[in-house]
Amino acid sequence: MEPKFKRILLKLSGEVLAGEAKFGVDPAKVNAMAAEIAEVACSGVQLGLVIGGGNFFRGVAAAARSMDRVAADSMGMLATIINCLAMQDALEKAGIPTRVMTAIQMPQVAEPYIRRRAIRHLEKGRVVLFGGGTSNPFFSTDSAGSLRALEIGAEILAKATSVDGVYDKDPRKHADAVRYDHVSYDEVLAKNLAVMDASAVAMCRDNKMPIVVFNLTTRGNIMRMSMGETVGTRIGIAL
Repeated sequence: MEPKFKRILLKLSGEVLAGEAKFGVDPAKVNAMAAEIAEVACSGVQLGLVIGGGNFFRGVAAAARSMDRVAADSMGMLATIINCLAMQDALEKAGIPTRVMTAIQMPQVAEPYIRRRAIRHLEKGRVVLFGGGTSNPFFSTDSAGSLRALEIGAEILAKATSVDGVYDKDPRKHADAVRYDHVSYDEVLAKNLAVMDASAVAMCRDNKMPIVVFNLTTRGNIMRMSMGETVGTRIGIAL
């Protein structure tokens, strides 16, 4: 069966990489995730990855509240690069060629982000990991994911989280929370559904980039999503 999507930007939650420890990188969790991503890459899908930094930054968030916002956001962006390097190592051990590209220049560690070069890497079958957010403070990794998805010409932005879609309220706090199968960009913004930053959702809406939000912890969901199966919640135009 052929994948429905040929080029996907996959946005991963950094917290998922920490596993039960809730902080840092759990090698078993990263390796398991890399194995799933490798399966999708081997099916012919061109994959770009943006990984959050919450598994590191949540641990210093209390201290960061008294810090200058620009300094705190810079710390968060550096955390995303640590996660990219961890995932790169796991993917290459699984036999998948990769490139880490960073919006913050650090040539001894990774390539600088250049849009045309990133697209060329994808065309050559390499998984491209985008680290460093947008390099600008006040923008989340959700916004970085939306931006990179648009820049590389992805067909869909897939946000993989620890919940199975978009709910009308937090399902971890409210037993009567209702999950959406499909929701419009405007409804996400008007109801402040908080599945992604408003700026990221607005960017996708203005450029007609479809979004799917699904549960990363369910084995095989990344492949199901790439095949066009119904997983999680679709945001925006019908898939």
